[in-house]
Amino acid sequence: MAQISSTEQPHMKQIDLTTLNIQQLSTLKQQLDQELDFFQDSLTSLKVAQQKFQTSNETLQNIDSSSEGKEILVPLTGSMYVPGTLVDTNNVIIDIGTRYYVEKDIPAAKNYFERKTKFVAEQMEKIQFVGLEKSKIRDAIIEIIQMKLNQQQQAQNSM
Repeated sequence: MAQISSTEQPHMKQIDLTTLNIQQLSTLKQQLDQELDFFQDSLTSLKVAQQKFQTSNETLQNIDSSSEGKEILVPLTGSMYVPGTLVDTNNVIIDIGTRYYVEKDIPAAKNYFERKTKFVAEQMEKIQFVGLEKSKIRDAIIEIIQMKLNQQQQAQNSM
């Protein structure tokens, strides 16, 4: 998929949108709509991941030596849990993605979730910035399409 940007890139050339015909502008607008939908889906997925990291970190706040021997529910899947008992309150097993699990002590696990939360937030900011830029370009295209349609209408009316 071709990239559209309002900032000039060294490997890309700038195109004056007013030189394009209505069909080309419509195609460009459709492409931008698809990209904006993709960015929105990405932001939604990242928000879910961020919430999971935050929840995991908050859960670790509740584990201390007084928790040893307490009953807990251990997730097997997103919707299936089995009962368990906390035996070791100094170490936890965390999911680091794609079904890989690592044993970490509580401070290291907290650090991991804090870093992941921060990383996801940074990625969300980047996507939001690019999405805002693409949205501005889309608005400009819509404005130019409307201008060209008005010009066509005036040309037809003057005949």
